[in-house]
Amino acid sequence: MTGRAAVFVGPNRPFEIREYPAPDPAPDAVVVKVSLANICGSDLHFWRGKGPKIRADIPQVLGHEMVGVVHKLGRGVTHDSAGQPLREGDRIAYAYFSPCGACAACLTGTPGCPNRYRNWLNVSADAPPHFHGAFGDYYYLRSSHWIFKVPEGLPDRSVSPVNCALSEALYGLNQIGVVVGDAVVIQGAGGLGLYATAVAREMGAGLVITMDRLAGRLALAEQFGADRTLNVSETTPEERVEQVRAWTGGGGGGGGRGVHGVAGGPRRGDADAPVRGAIPLDREHQSGFQGGGRSGAHGAGEPAGAGGDRLRGVGHPQGAGPDPPDAGEVPVRPGRLARGPVRADQ
Repeated sequence: MTGRAAVFVGPNRPFEIREYPAPDPAPDAVVVKVSLANICGSDLHFWRGKGPKIRADIPQVLGHEMVGVVHKLGRGVTHDSAGQPLREGDRIAYAYFSPCGACAACLTGTPGCPNRYRNWLNVSADAPPHFHGAFGDYYYLRSSHWIFKVPEGLPDRSVSPVNCALSEALYGLNQIGVVVGDAVVIQGAGGLGLYATAVAREMGAGLVITMDRLAGRLALAEQFGADRTLNVSETTPEERVEQVRAWTGGGGGGGGRGVHGVAGGPRRGDADAPVRGAIPLDREHQSGFQGGGRSGAHGAGEPAGAGGDRLRGVGHPQGAGPDPPDAGEVPVRPGRLARGPVRADQ
């Protein structure tokens, strides 16, 4: 039995459809029959040759947002990561990266493992088990992957991005401590921004403000749960700061509500550029995270804010991300929260 894979053969070149032998699972591994795979912004970066350290001299199976069913279970695999019985034919969601279990990060429980992409990026499609990414009929899950059965009633189109965009928004907002009644300012209404809007609403945020320069995205943000929207093409950074302060009662201090910022990634081609997308408000009641950036673009420097006010930002260690929205906001450099760096993809 064989399966097809859409193989990356170099930047800006058409993918090649190749056939490879369908793999048999090793003990503690799982072979997945892929039902649906998404095209993430990271995949576009890779195809354009802008992904981090991606080799162009070997064929590769890219893609990481996906959902599928158990095709074959390796010996010893009886349950998913939540302890639910697992059988062939079960629909599953799973991590696309696999921690090594031996590095300093893994041994101390600190995300994220520097070796977590060792079986995905820069691995030749010609090397067994061949199906290293989402863009194929099959996907090979090693024992170090997390795997979860999907509840009935959830369509594939809702499940396929869970292991990337949705989990990033969930983890990031959880780590910055959003609680009932807080205000959340989301700057950039692309895929990640829309997820963050919906998640913030579900977490009980009292006010969700979403910004972008495209009216269509802002209309979508309202459908995803935004209470207020701002078009950055129609306002200056100073006007946006004042508007957010007015909506939030001053930005946290002096009786205002706690404010959390969610910023987009750095501008393309400028790894040291400040992130455009942060509203500087009251430093005592703020936190923030940055999603969708690329490797090497996130330092641990002190976040900058106007007038001494600061929004503490954090970087996204995934190593690749979609083209960030050109929000044109007040700059903030990614830094660290008081409790340590937030890892948005773990």
